[in-house]
Amino acid sequence: MFSARSLFREIVDNDDSYRLFCSIAASGEAQGGWENGRIAALLPASQRELAPKVARHGADEDKHGRIFRALLRKRGLTPTDVPAATDYTMLLERQGIGLAHATLRRDEALTERDVITYLAHSRVTEQRAAEQMLMLRKYFGDHPEVGRAVRMICQDEENHLAYCHEELLRLARAGHGRTIQRILRECALVEIAVHRDVSLAVMAHMGRILKWPRAKSAVLAAGIMALYGYERLGGWRRMVSLRMPERRNALGGPAASAPEFA
Repeated sequence: MFSARSLFREIVDNDDSYRLFCSIAASGEAQGGWENGRIAALLPASQRELAPKVARHGADEDKHGRIFRALLRKRGLTPTDVPAATDYTMLLERQGIGLAHATLRRDEALTERDVITYLAHSRVTEQRAAEQMLMLRKYFGDHPEVGRAVRMICQDEENHLAYCHEELLRLARAGHGRTIQRILRECALVEIAVHRDVSLAVMAHMGRILKWPRAKSAVLAAGIMALYGYERLGGWRRMVSLRMPERRNALGGPAASAPEFA
């Protein structure tokens, strides 16, 4: 029998699976960094006070991408191409979730509705990221190779989630509550399906790299489908609730620099 800890250790201990894992993570973080940077530059006049926080969000995502690339370099590895079926960020965009890259490439100011869409999308995806990093911190927080990176990224993701809660509540008080809840629900229901598909694709690639027995791959796929079933039946609601976070103004300062992994 295998556990989540043993599964992740197997991935981390093999150079090829570790290379794919870090490459997928680095690519997603880099995309998030670019998106937040563009959003910060295009905020409407009514939301310009958000610009430093959105920019900080983007700087954190860029930092995470550098951290994953540094982890690869430390082991003497280079990034590999990310399979399209594992590209979580782009698959969400293709489903109409978040702000389209075509919109962000134009030098036109965003609308308040765009800002709500961005924050709602971030609230849902940061929930996922925070949960995944908490799990990795539980299993690998003390790992000599990846522990420091996991702890730093976990703290950042918790800050990002707190920021989304606080800013969405601010906009709800300004009269956008119904719009926020509608967009959150739409985002969450699409996200859980994309997460299911990406998880299945990642596990399929890992299974081929690590030569997992068919029975092991089947059990993992069944677990992914069971999680999706739980989320589809009501687990998605945790991704749309809003509450004032204990960490207020979580993105109010500059981003911490990426640590060196010599």
